[in-house]
Amino acid sequence: MLEVDEILVNGTTLRVLVDPEPERADRPALWPSIGEYPIYDPFLYTTMTTDEERNQRFRAALAQLAPDKRVLDIGTGQDLIWARESLRAGARQVLAVEVIEESFRTAAANLPAYGLDDRVTLLRGESTSVEFAPHADVCVAEIIGSLAGAEGAAVVLDDAKRRHLAPSGVVVPHRAVTQAAAVGLADLFGQQPLAFSASSLKYLQDIFNWNGAPFDVRLRIENASPSALLSESGTVEELDFNGTLHTSQRHSTRLTITRAGRMDGVLTWLQLWCLPKEEPLDALRMKTNWASIYFPLFKTPVSVSPGDILDLSLATVVSDDGVRPDYQLSAALRTTDGQEFAGSVDSPHHGGPFRAHPIYQQLFPAD
Repeated sequence: MLEVDEILVNGTTLRVLVDPEPERADRPALWPSIGEYPIYDPFLYTTMTTDEERNQRFRAALAQLAPDKRVLDIGTGQDLIWARESLRAGARQVLAVEVIEESFRTAAANLPAYGLDDRVTLLRGESTSVEFAPHADVCVAEIIGSLAGAEGAAVVLDDAKRRHLAPSGVVVPHRAVTQAAAVGLADLFGQQPLAFSASSLKYLQDIFNWNGAPFDVRLRIENASPSALLSESGTVEELDFNGTLHTSQRHSTRLTITRAGRMDGVLTWLQLWCLPKEEPLDALRMKTNWASIYFPLFKTPVSVSPGDILDLSLATVVSDDGVRPDYQLSAALRTTDGQEFAGSVDSPHHGGPFRAHPIYQQLFPAD
């Protein structure tokens, strides 16, 4: 049985549709996308520090690249995990940068306890604003979102390569892409009703209060099943951290529908390489703290059959904060019987409309 709960946004009560059932690994859960906002707490940090699919790849890259090098750790977090792993791998010195004040204070308190005061220099601020010398040999930055660039990795690491890294410097991770495929939201949740997880309400409230008002947040789906996909997948965003980085980009892909169903949007998910030739982390098919993001494209579901064609385009433009991107998706669906459907969605990092799509009207019921 669904419930309607309330959160307080700048002194105003907002109604939210909630699924009170406890979250389980075999059951999808709906959250707002959270990684691109400064709302990290010990729970969120724990989900990252215990993510072995992620951690083993970063460790392997640092073991190969960090020995006897000067390392820059951007977004070190309260646990300084990659600063510590860099030293464990044999780094000579680490400069660790953290912008979130509370995370910085916790990291500063943890530094003596880790016994790293003499080999780690901790700075507070945006890496795009700080200055230091000499340049680093390796930059490690776990600022990758469930959408590859959502946390501002393109702008931050493009700046780091220009201002903070030696000419021969390398970045970890090596590459990140966002994959997309056609889905129907009802398929993703099966017999389960569509509503936010009760555990997510705190973070939904924190995002809205940080923004100053509610807006149509990106919809994060944990434990999404690959069996719900209606089409083959394609790349819609690509970040080559050791090549040419594009802070704004547009990718188009043609997806063929592979099974009959009712389509209303696309599911996107992260693939990540920390070293060029390794098997990528795939957030849809592996157990990791990254999840899938659902974008609604059509206001009502459209029947699709094998052989139908979806032309999908995703564009990113740096938002007015100068770091994190706004996303815009557009799609044209052509069915084998000659019908055509067009859909689009704007997904700004912050601000933008509220309850603009029927899905958000359902999730945030009016008084």
